[in-house]
Amino acid sequence: MTALPLVPATADLTIHRLSARPVLVPLALPLVTAGGAVDKAPLVLVDLETEEGVTGCAYLFTYTPRALAATVRQVEELTPLIAGQRVAPLALSERLAAAFRLLGRPGLVGMALAGLDMAAWDALAKAQGLPLYRLLGAEARRLPAYNSKGLGMIGAQMAAEEARSLLAEGFNAVKLRLGYPTRAQDLEVAEAVRTAIGPKPRLFVDFNQTLTLAEAKHRVPPLEAFDLEWVEEPLPWDDYRGHGALAAETSLPIQLGENCWGAGDFAKAFDAGLDAVFMPDAMKIGGVTAWLQTAGLAAAYGVQLSSHLYPEISSHLLAATPTAHWLEYVDWAAPILAEPFSVTDGLAGPSEAPGSGIAWDEAAAKRFAADI
Repeated sequence: MTALPLVPATADLTIHRLSARPVLVPLALPLVTAGGAVDKAPLVLVDLETEEGVTGCAYLFTYTPRALAATVRQVEELTPLIAGQRVAPLALSERLAAAFRLLGRPGLVGMALAGLDMAAWDALAKAQGLPLYRLLGAEARRLPAYNSKGLGMIGAQMAAEEARSLLAEGFNAVKLRLGYPTRAQDLEVAEAVRTAIGPKPRLFVDFNQTLTLAEAKHRVPPLEAFDLEWVEEPLPWDDYRGHGALAAETSLPIQLGENCWGAGDFAKAFDAGLDAVFMPDAMKIGGVTAWLQTAGLAAAYGVQLSSHLYPEISSHLLAATPTAHWLEYVDWAAPILAEPFSVTDGLAGPSEAPGSGIAWDEAAAKRFAADI
């Protein structure tokens, strides 16, 4: 691991600049969903450089390589707004929210602001010589993790084989993507996977926003036979009313949150009747600062909070979440990290390294650099 600069624990950090670089990382296990196929992870590596020599790190997942160039530019264009300011994430969040109020935060602006926020918290923790969860006042927790890097729409036989393989990597839970052309196909695949893994491992289902409300009411209740942990985003993510109506039709928890922008969207979901589970995405929710706001609301309402992607920083955030539930595991950033995230016996905890545990394997970052 790269040695950190020796900085007094009480030192203030001053922002020098925010830099970004695109990488395109091949997936060891390509993922096919009803919304499209993913065989490479388009990531933007964010570095918050300080005058004191401490660099905070974070990465952003842009979903499509077409968004890499725009995301890099949006991140780097934040530098004139923050250069010379203290690394104070709460204050930075307030000032930048005001700067972008008329434009609005969802989209590339929100992604860039989240990258800055995560990198700022990482820098602060590194300067203090603390893992992020300790800077947040939490204790380390080993939480149950589910393997989400595969089980795309590959048919019943292949899904059954892949489910067994994913559990063999040290997990007790896996996520299955559904949304086949017919309900019969969905049920066939779900039955094949449940039969292959047996009754004990937990099984999650994700429809990736592909159904109408009428179709969801037709397809979801029969899935109760397979003892699912939850059904994720059967409808477009912001159809809170529809998800609430569906939740009233089934005993299965209806999960959403990965596409929600900020704590306000959590409140909308709760008000619509989705009062059991919620899964923020560390980037879209707004980084560490907005995650903590969302976690406070979830604790007040008694809603269980799980993570979406970003297992490295999410493990720290879940440690500071009173109603922490599940950690989603993918290995998409592992090839460009100096110390990839790991899961043992189905459980995962935060890194004990200073910061969020994110440091670049520079040779790999150069090898996977994207041409934009």
